[in-house]
Amino acid sequence: MTHLTEHSLAQSGRSAAFATACVRGGVAAGLGAGALAVLVIVAWISSPFPDSGAGGALHLAAGLWLLAHGVDLVRTDTVGGLPAPLGIVPLLTAALPVWLVYRTARSTLDPADETRPCPSPAGALGAVAGGYLLVAAVIVVYSESGPLPADLVTAGLWLPGVVLGAAGAGVWSALGRPLPDREEAAAALRGAGAGLVALLAGGAVAAGVSLAWHAGAARTSYESLAGEWSGRVALALLLLALLPNAAVWGAAYGLGPGFALGTGALATPLGLVGDPAVPPFPLLAALPPEGRGGWPQWAAAAVPLAAAVVLGHRAGRETAGGRARGTALAALGAAWATGAAIALLAGAAGGPLGSDRLRAFGPVWWQAGAAAVLWGMAVGLPTALAVRAWGRRALRPKTPRPPKPPKAPKASKASKAPEPALATAAPASPGPLGPGFSPGASDDLDGDDGYGGFEPYDYLPASWEAPLLPEPPAPTAPIAPAVPPLPTEPPRPSGTTGADREDREDREDRKDRGGEV
Repeated sequence: MTHLTEHSLAQSGRSAAFATACVRGGVAAGLGAGALAVLVIVAWISSPFPDSGAGGALHLAAGLWLLAHGVDLVRTDTVGGLPAPLGIVPLLTAALPVWLVYRTARSTLDPADETRPCPSPAGALGAVAGGYLLVAAVIVVYSESGPLPADLVTAGLWLPGVVLGAAGAGVWSALGRPLPDREEAAAALRGAGAGLVALLAGGAVAAGVSLAWHAGAARTSYESLAGEWSGRVALALLLLALLPNAAVWGAAYGLGPGFALGTGALATPLGLVGDPAVPPFPLLAALPPEGRGGWPQWAAAAVPLAAAVVLGHRAGRETAGGRARGTALAALGAAWATGAAIALLAGAAGGPLGSDRLRAFGPVWWQAGAAAVLWGMAVGLPTALAVRAWGRRALRPKTPRPPKPPKAPKASKASKAPEPALATAAPASPGPLGPGFSPGASDDLDGDDGYGGFEPYDYLPASWEAPLLPEPPAPTAPIAPAVPPLPTEPPRPSGTTGADREDREDREDRKDRGGEV
């Protein structure tokens, strides 16, 4: 009975955690839509000539929220009366919804109260995404009655993909961001991340330099579109939201395929081909001029070159301790992963701006992705192999050279002098003047100088640091001779002294010899 009770409690706890995660997903969708609605309503209130009421502002906010998830919108209030698609996503507006889904999924698996039950990773992913998509379905239905209804085909494809991707990233982060166990796969993902960041940063720099070069045309376009201060603020916010798009466009331009400026018009580093259909917009003032490209346009090729070098360097450094085959696989995997990411971003950054000639606008996703893969294979692969070879050369221990034998010290002149004969003789008992000299021998004192031809300097050593004569051995204690044991003295009779005993023994000896006592 206790086991069933505990099991039922666990099941009810998991069900409650699943329901809570679903509700939190719906709240995240509501927060994102509410934030955009506040911005749109503030712009509508501050506008001196609003075209519609509060309902139109809310429909516009719903359309922008769907557009941030990659859903194409359809403009119904066109001049010609024909519906025109709108599919370019301001990538900065997509940052808020994606971050909300990511944060919700992560906090679901990593709650502040550890005692509360939490769902499994798959359950958290499904619950958060399910709650979010329920609210998104309501917003799609609501947008159908406004001036910017959602395209149902792209709503069924892009909207679930974006939500599941963001929720999956949150679950992955909550699990500690694990990477594949295979070293080559992990190195490929790290290299792709480094290469993608370098490519987008280079694209942003290229777009910023071109915009600064055409600053006059961009300012004129901005002033012509925005009259009142409210319009200028709204246009400035739109330009800010499109800055990531400009970075992707700059990266696609440097990769080689470039981007389309309408049907039949293409801008590449080699030049601008066709008749571009460019609407007046400040960011589009940074487009390259018509005609054949020169060295400023060709310099954009440095962006993918630097990104491929960064990719190869990261992949080669990650696999420096392995085989060359693993390094090559890591570099190729990083190139393909970077190409997939660029294709995804290019598809989101571009799209239709209208009908007819404006139906193709921005980079072509498959061309940008294929170019990124080719750059990674052509430059990143050799760079990775070179980095690996250099790293192994730096890590290889150097074989120490065998030490040279020490040279024999050269003998000094003093050491080559012949030693006196007295040094080899057995040392005599030491006298007052040193070893070998005995003043008691009178035969040695017959010379003129009183020493019998004895030279005192002959007894000095050749070098004061090393004495000439060996040191006398340390005296050893003499060995005592074996002493025979003394006869045991008979017990002394009482009353007899030692002197009386000696006299008695003396008399007995004389008596034995026949003498008188």
